[in-house]
Amino acid sequence: MADLPMPTLGPVARLAPKPMRFILNWGRRYSLWAFNFGLACCAIEFIATTMSRHDFIRFGVIPFANGPRQADLMIVSGTVTDKMAPAVKRLYEQMPDPKYVISFGACSNTGGPYWDSYCVTKGVDQIIPVDVYVPGCPPRPEALLYGIMQLQEKIAAESLGDRYAPGGEGA
Repeated sequence: MADLPMPTLGPVARLAPKPMRFILNWGRRYSLWAFNFGLACCAIEFIATTMSRHDFIRFGVIPFANGPRQADLMIVSGTVTDKMAPAVKRLYEQMPDPKYVISFGACSNTGGPYWDSYCVTKGVDQIIPVDVYVPGCPPRPEALLYGIMQLQEKIAAESLGDRYAPGGEGA
């Protein structure tokens, strides 16, 4: 299968008026389809966040996308091993642009208590770019909600031209 070219923004995209960027960012900010890549105990806290007590749907996050091709937010929760790292990268690459990643929990952030193991990746940011880190072992559901709100603030302020420019954070 041939590699598809990286999508680019047209030269006029940088000249979009601020009200138009505001509306586009508002739409992305409050319609995040989440794809959970749960690997350990943090995945249980993710499930707790989706239940009625915490209900992150009220923040505009729709849990359990059908797969990576329908998601724009990947939440990596748990220990990423070197054997699992290619799968994480492959699923990230299948997500359409713009895509965002939340690293949820100490194991996903830095390897957690298993950081010195020969088979543990020292943080998911070694494989894919991460937008928000949520610390904790395991983090409480409220911490994930706060991380989602931080991501939404980041989305509200972003310019896709800057995000996907050569040498930018998305490159």
